[in-house]
Amino acid sequence: MGSRGLGKQFGRLWSASTLSQFGGGIHGAALPLLAASLTSSPAMVAAAAAAVELPWLVFGLPAGAIVDRVDSRRLAAWAGVANALLVAILAAMVALDRASLPLLLSIAFACGTCGTLGSTAVTTMTPKLVDHQQLDRANSRLVTAGSAGSELIGPPLGGYLFGLVAAIPFAVNAGTAALAAALVFSLPSVFRHATVESVGARPRRLWRDVTDGARWLARHRKLRAVTVLSVVFALTDSAWFALMVLYVRDILHLPASAYGVLLGIGAVGGLAGGFSAARISRTVGSTGVLLASLLVSAAAAQVALGLTSHTVLTVLMLSVSSFAFGVWNVVTTTLRQKLTPSDLLGRVTSADRTAILSASPLGALLGGLAANALGLRAPFLLGVPLLALGAAYGYVALRR
Repeated sequence: MGSRGLGKQFGRLWSASTLSQFGGGIHGAALPLLAASLTSSPAMVAAAAAAVELPWLVFGLPAGAIVDRVDSRRLAAWAGVANALLVAILAAMVALDRASLPLLLSIAFACGTCGTLGSTAVTTMTPKLVDHQQLDRANSRLVTAGSAGSELIGPPLGGYLFGLVAAIPFAVNAGTAALAAALVFSLPSVFRHATVESVGARPRRLWRDVTDGARWLARHRKLRAVTVLSVVFALTDSAWFALMVLYVRDILHLPASAYGVLLGIGAVGGLAGGFSAARISRTVGSTGVLLASLLVSAAAAQVALGLTSHTVLTVLMLSVSSFAFGVWNVVTTTLRQKLTPSDLLGRVTSADRTAILSASPLGALLGGLAANALGLRAPFLLGVPLLALGAAYGYVALRR
């Protein structure tokens, strides 16, 4: 699989992304486990997950304008270096038994800030490394590798390592982030924009750049609808996913180490979805794929998981939900790259992701509050009507 047929330079980017996602999967499983060891409050465990995504609300739009001005290769690499240092600090504090919930939340927010800049930069790099007609294949490779690392391999390994020594998964994540940054540094210097400006010297112009991207996205009928649907998807998905560690413990009655294993097994669906997304989209069309993904997620993740207490069914539904999410990522990313002018891609990408990833912490927090008030099944079931309304809106907006 990998980057075969897409060029050696894309292969380096693919390798860097795979390493980063793998380390992120380890970190993603260990973070809620660490939070759950520091507090028994569902709302605070959800807050730890929300803290990683919250920077998009604050820095997401300026990040896109910055990416459209500077060398995205250097920006992505230095963001990776900073992320590695932050996670290394967390690993050291956990090893010294000095970790606290405020420290955890602060480092999660700081890592999310690095991710805001780094991931936006990486998204704009792909169209410069592969042929325009091969973007769906390239994105499929990136999403598939990302699913393998962040959902299939990383989480069970992260849960296992946390059970051995709590500091180890964070130390491993620091190492993978550093290696990924080195790979990005090794890419050729073809990502510097023709008119690079000093960001600090012209703050008014920076803000105009930010609003230009947001306005362009708001006026584009198809991409605007895709962003709205992605927000609905993110809001409902994060509401229950942030509490899966408690769901595994309190509803399935499994040990904490099973959390990462279940996510890893369920992620097989994400691999299948990412791998087959390009073929499905070319056969069915992007509109049909997006609407089907919403409905499948509503049935599998929201209804089935909200009603079951059976481990095997939980794994199956996680796989189905991951399949839909993998397809969604490939199709929406490719649409955005193909329909957006290259000089606006960073800003449009950041505007889109800011909306989506601002919805993620909101969904996580609302899910925590709903679980506190109504029980752990509530975040699953309350998302069903939202996804149904989203599918109805998508049917009208994308087919006009």
